[in-house]
Amino acid sequence: MKKKIKMIGLDLDGTLFNNKKEILPYTREVLQRAIDKGVVVLVATGRPWSGIPDELKDLTGMRYAVTSNGARVIETKTQKALIEHLLPVEKAKKILETARKYDTLQEVYFENRGYIEEEQFEKIYQYHKDPHMWKYVRSTRITVPDIMTFLGQLNKPVDKTQILFADMEERARAWKELEQDKEIVLVGSLGYNIEINGAGVNKGMALVELGKMLGIEREEIMACGDGDNDEAMLKEVGLGVAMENAEEQVKKAADYITGTNEEEGAAKAIEKFVL
Repeated sequence: MKKKIKMIGLDLDGTLFNNKKEILPYTREVLQRAIDKGVVVLVATGRPWSGIPDELKDLTGMRYAVTSNGARVIETKTQKALIEHLLPVEKAKKILETARKYDTLQEVYFENRGYIEEEQFEKIYQYHKDPHMWKYVRSTRITVPDIMTFLGQLNKPVDKTQILFADMEERARAWKELEQDKEIVLVGSLGYNIEINGAGVNKGMALVELGKMLGIEREEIMACGDGDNDEAMLKEVGLGVAMENAEEQVKKAADYITGTNEEEGAAKAIEKFVL
């Protein structure tokens, strides 16, 4: 007999959000019903906390969040970090040095916020292929004159780095170069980016670790996702749910395939397995 689901980790882009980056009323209702039932419902995203919409932050009973692909797990009320698996600042500098060999936009996530160079901030449309991402980036990023100088002044570990590419051949070459470093892990949930965390860091590991803190077993955790940064998460938890719009390797990692993000498939899966 399968164990009762006590925790649900939810990816955002391509999963909880529709293609316009919206959370539809039925999805919001299902999330609230699950929370009211006593289930720990939380986002498990590559975004920093500052990049999560207020309508999710304000959801009554949403107490935790997995951010930056598992690098940081926070208590939402206080934004206090409960779990941290950070990237050393010198490692982040080396990653960005590699990125600067190519036509790229570089970002650094630190303590729940994303940072970007002022000059590149004005050129996000050249790198983000999805126009719906333009508004998101413009409303959530903090600009700095120079990202490398910022890292030097910071001199602290960061959550993760992200590199956006204008040219996919350059992305392939940069990926090959970066993956030689066994102290980092690469994913690319947007298809035209590379997200870099410390080796072994992923959303699933963070969910399981939080579960242990809350007395919830791995088999009692459900997760929904669609991108390559969700593959490890779906393998780590007791019930991995892939969206119909998910990448093929993500579907193969899942225990169940639900509808697309446009069909509110995540909410339907929660109704099926939890409610």
